[in-house]
Amino acid sequence: MSEVIKTYRCPICKKLVTSDNKYRPFCSKHCADVDLGNWFNEAYKVPVVELDEQELEELEKSLDEQLDKD
Repeated sequence: MSEVIKTYRCPICKKLVTSDNKYRPFCSKHCADVDLGNWFNEAYKVPVVELDEQELEELEKSLDEQLDKD
């Protein structure tokens, strides 16, 4: 039976690569370095949702209830 070779696309340049690539999930050191540079330059951001005092209290209450169930 033949071996299955999995492929994926590099998240930076979209080049098709095999799963045995040394720089996975990137196709090359260059694309890995571009990604690292994006992190250093804050090109990637995680959205933050500000909670007001009432929402925060409701969330804490809900978490406490969940912990009490366990």
